[in-house]
Amino acid sequence: MHPKVRQTTQILPTVALIGRVNVGKSTLFNRLIEEHKALVSDTPGTTRTSNEGIVLWRGKQFKLVDTGGLRFEDDVPLEKDIIAQSERAMKLADIVVFVTDGQAGVLPQEKELAKRLRRIEVKPVLLVANKVDTTKIEKQLTEPEWYKLGLGEPIPVSASNSRNVGDFLDQLYYLLEEGERKPQPVPEETETIRISVIGKPNVGKSSLFNKLIGEEKVIVSDMPHTTREPHDTLVEYTAGAGENEHTYTINFIDTAGLRRKSKVSGTLERQGIQKTIEILEQSDLVLFVLDGAESISSQDRQLGGLLERRSKSVIILLNKWDLAEDQSQTKRTESVQQIYSHFPHLDFAPVVFVSGKTGYRVHDIFPMIVRLWHARHTSIPNKALEVFLKHVMATHAPARGKGTRHPKLLGLHQINVAPPIFELFIQYRTSLHTSYARFLENKLREQFDFTGTPIVIKLRKMKK
Repeated sequence: MHPKVRQTTQILPTVALIGRVNVGKSTLFNRLIEEHKALVSDTPGTTRTSNEGIVLWRGKQFKLVDTGGLRFEDDVPLEKDIIAQSERAMKLADIVVFVTDGQAGVLPQEKELAKRLRRIEVKPVLLVANKVDTTKIEKQLTEPEWYKLGLGEPIPVSASNSRNVGDFLDQLYYLLEEGERKPQPVPEETETIRISVIGKPNVGKSSLFNKLIGEEKVIVSDMPHTTREPHDTLVEYTAGAGENEHTYTINFIDTAGLRRKSKVSGTLERQGIQKTIEILEQSDLVLFVLDGAESISSQDRQLGGLLERRSKSVIILLNKWDLAEDQSQTKRTESVQQIYSHFPHLDFAPVVFVSGKTGYRVHDIFPMIVRLWHARHTSIPNKALEVFLKHVMATHAPARGKGTRHPKLLGLHQINVAPPIFELFIQYRTSLHTSYARFLENKLREQFDFTGTPIVIKLRKMKK
């Protein structure tokens, strides 16, 4: 991890949810964090990668981790990765919550998982029987098989209807209060830079994400479409030094890879894609990841189109640069020109050559993020814009559009930041060629710092 970067949730105590597939861990996770963050379905193994969220209870917060469901079967895709990730979550957690299905009873997978739990250093483990929707089901929890797990009395809950969830949270809270890391009060709200990491499947987003946050949090696999749901991590990045030092809170969101609609298989992937689009809408800045070892594909171009319509600040990351046969400066220049030829609407976005695998230049991204963040919030006073417009018109007169009358520009005002939006006033019954608006945009970039940020210019006709 970059020396000036740290995860903000590291000071919070951590609770890990573990269990076999289909016991309702993701439903319980969503219930506890009070968000629909994890994908929920009847398909076993929906959650492949650990999800994280913050639980607020009794005015204090702790971190909750939802791990992938386990089967302990060798032929299950990514099973070894999920097991390794679950064991890591168990070791790092302050409290482990072993989630079972109260209706199905204790299965062999539960016995195997309980055995592995006992190998870990001594820490509190709560045995939770989920899907206990009625008193009748709860009575079944007195069977000896539950106590043979060696994890104490099962706590009956129903994530779907909230039954006993409050009592369960109380037990969690009191256990956490007895530990070294205690639940923390809600911090004062700070401005957060929301950044989504997007790209087609298998482009290396997860590897980049892991390098950015300094932790192997997201499963990385050569199997396309490993990531099916967004995963986000808050980090703090400190820029500058001394009196000029400033700490930025950044939320990185690793999204599911988008594919062409004809290639999308099943409801789960469609849900993942919809979540990706929602995350894109909520983001301030986008890291658009391209594969440096392949030519630009139609999927890349479709993603570029999504960015064009959403006025997001963008950094283009040419990943897997370590695999490129020719890494000369000439090849770099050619690659940048090729990218802009495919994405002319993103010619404002800087291109960074990186490797998520080796970490090459990954942490050059942080200072660039800060620069784009400030550029996105650039506000220009009306007086400065008045001088700017007069100078631009003096050097290059506005061109006429489809109308018959030559355009007359009456003024230019900035009406929004993040993204920067300008309103250009032109005389009623005159027209302006679209190329002149583009020319104005380029001139604004030359004079003011709008690095990596789209500029929107709206035309407004006025009667003088």
